[in-house]
Amino acid sequence: MNSNIPLMSGFEPLAKRYKGLIVDLFGVLHNGVAALPGAVEAARRYRAGGGKLLILSNAPRRNCAVRESCAAMGIDGSVYDELLSSGEETWRHLKERPDSWYANLGNRCFHMGPDQDPGMRAGLDLSFVEAPEEADFVLHTGAHMPEDSLERFAAVTQRCAALNLPMICANPDLEVLRGSTREICAGAVAAYYETLGGDVRYHGKPHPDIYERALGLLGLAPGDPILCIGDTLRTDVAGAQVAGLDSLWILSGIHAQALNLTPDTAPSPTALSDFCASQGLYPTYAQDWLRW
Repeated sequence: MNSNIPLMSGFEPLAKRYKGLIVDLFGVLHNGVAALPGAVEAARRYRAGGGKLLILSNAPRRNCAVRESCAAMGIDGSVYDELLSSGEETWRHLKERPDSWYANLGNRCFHMGPDQDPGMRAGLDLSFVEAPEEADFVLHTGAHMPEDSLERFAAVTQRCAALNLPMICANPDLEVLRGSTREICAGAVAAYYETLGGDVRYHGKPHPDIYERALGLLGLAPGDPILCIGDTLRTDVAGAQVAGLDSLWILSGIHAQALNLTPDTAPSPTALSDFCASQGLYPTYAQDWLRW
C-alpha cells in the first residue's frame, strides 16, 4: 500500500493509461443537487478518446430511475456507456432469487424506505406488509426525509431484530452529501442492525458481486486496465481494492470537511496520508475535483 499518494492536477495523464472507468455519481459527477461541470466534461473527453465509462452508484433505486435523475442534471448518454445501481442489483436478486439465502427469504416484505420509490417494488412476487411482525424479511432502501436520523429508525430496527428478520440493504453508504447537507443512508441503519445481531445482505460498493457485474457490462478484454473513481474511502476505494483495480480518490466529496479542503486550499499530502492511514485504505491516486 502506497502511503505517498500521487496528487493529480488533472485527469488527462490518467486517461491515457486506462481502457475503462468505473465512476461514482454522488461527490464525483454531481453533488446531489447539480452536475459538476468539470467532471462531466472530463467524462465526455475520456469517452471521445475511445475509453469506456460505467457509472456505478450506491443509489437504492432501479437503473431507469437513476438515469432519469442524471439526465435531469445534464448527465446524459454522452457522459457514460453503462450505468449500474445498487438498487438494480437488489431488485434483480429479489426477482431471480439466485442463491439459497434469497431462496429461503419468503415473500412477505417489510419495506423501510422512501414512499416515493415504488420502482423498487414493481414486478416482484412479494407481499408488502405494514409491520415487522407480519414480515419474513426487511428491505431497507434508505431514509424518508433529509432530516432523518439513525435514532428515528432505532425502535423499528429493534423490533425487526427481535424477530430475527433478515435484512436486505440496497445502499451500503453510511451517509451522503446532498449539496452541503449530510443525510444518512441505508448502510447506517444496516450497520446498527448488525450490532443488534441482525443478518444483513448488502448490495453495492464495496462488495465484490457488484464489481463482477460492472466489469461484465464494461465488456473489456481480460487484463485491460480499469480505474475506479470515487469520493468515499470505505466504498469506492475499498471496493476497487476488493476487485483488484486502481482507484482515483476525489477529495472534494464526503471527506472534504475531515481533510479541511476548500475550493481555495490545496490538499496537504501529509493530511491525505494521515487520513488514509486512519482508515487503513490507500487509493492509487488522488485529485481534489475531477476535471480534465
